[in-house]
Amino acid sequence: MFQPGVLVIHNRYQQAGGEDAVVRAEVALLRRHGHRVAEYGRDNAEIDLFGMMRRASLLATTTWNQSTYRELRHAIRAQRPDVVHCHNLLPLISPAVYYACQAEGVPVVQSLHNFRLSCPAGTFFRHGAACDDCGGKLGESVLRGCYRSSRVQTAAVAVMLGMHRALSTWERMVEAYSAPSRFCADRLASSGISREKVMVRPNFLPSDPGMRTSGADFALFAGRLCEEKGVRQLIRAWRRLRAIPLVIVGDGPLREEAEKSAPANVSFTGALSPEQTLVRIKSARFLVFPSIGYETFGMVALEAAACGVATLGARLGAIPELVDDGQTGRLFDPHNADDLVDKVEWAWSHPVQTNEMGAAARRRYLNQYTAEHGYESLMQLYESVFDRRPTHVSCAA
Repeated sequence: MFQPGVLVIHNRYQQAGGEDAVVRAEVALLRRHGHRVAEYGRDNAEIDLFGMMRRASLLATTTWNQSTYRELRHAIRAQRPDVVHCHNLLPLISPAVYYACQAEGVPVVQSLHNFRLSCPAGTFFRHGAACDDCGGKLGESVLRGCYRSSRVQTAAVAVMLGMHRALSTWERMVEAYSAPSRFCADRLASSGISREKVMVRPNFLPSDPGMRTSGADFALFAGRLCEEKGVRQLIRAWRRLRAIPLVIVGDGPLREEAEKSAPANVSFTGALSPEQTLVRIKSARFLVFPSIGYETFGMVALEAAACGVATLGARLGAIPELVDDGQTGRLFDPHNADDLVDKVEWAWSHPVQTNEMGAAARRRYLNQYTAEHGYESLMQLYESVFDRRPTHVSCAA
């Protein structure tokens, strides 16, 4: 069986999140199955060490980083991978990597973890709601300062997107794309990517946390405490749910505000390790996932399913692909407080049915989202690249 050697490219974030975790899990999975894996990475923490001129140069290098181009060509010659798997390239790596790969004759696959190819902010979120205002017009996003509330930084990303759209980089230089959900794949079709190039590959858990054996009497939220995750809506709903304890796991810009405005039956743990978070999930009666921004997947809902815990999720973005309403959890309108309150009250007052939904979620996880399924879909992605080429000769030969 052919086991391709893989060069993984990723620009890590200053605040590690789900995307970084997915990259680590895929690298570990490939190595566990005996693949040669090399990594080329940059870290946004480097930017803090940049001088004024170096920071200013990011406006240009976000579009084309010549140093990256040279380094990647050297790395490909040294590592001789069969395929290059790209993740985040912003802002220190740039799409120059695609051209380096083409120059060295190595196919490229690109994982889509956010909506960056269509939206400079990468989120389709603005002013407290999912946003479709720009309609793909990059100038509109610059005027609004959608990326980090900065017109200058938004302009840097918009120039990168506009330039590479004009060059047809996304279509010509990348053989295949991996999207974690149908919603994500369909959304990114507006960026000029052929839909047939996009393979829907749901995320997976690197190991099975196991079915919970008992549950405590509290509901759980786990995630970043920020506006798009629906934290404000969650706190407002819990002011009407004073008989139901809520535990909030996570940290973020809204933590102080949330702690000040939350009723007494809401407690905050702060950020926990992945292992500690799983312990909390297993102890919860159900998970609440109230995002008001588009999710590309929703790892916390998958973790809950693996633990046999039902999710009450927003009917928005990719969440309905993970939560079957009435089967593995319940869905609610993220902008309807009454609907959220009603679903929480129902789940709390129907523990038997809620536990049955959790068990069904666990079965679905075992059938679709284990590491074994993740590996199979990753090999299908790589094979689809090789199938498009007339012949394939391993660089390791």
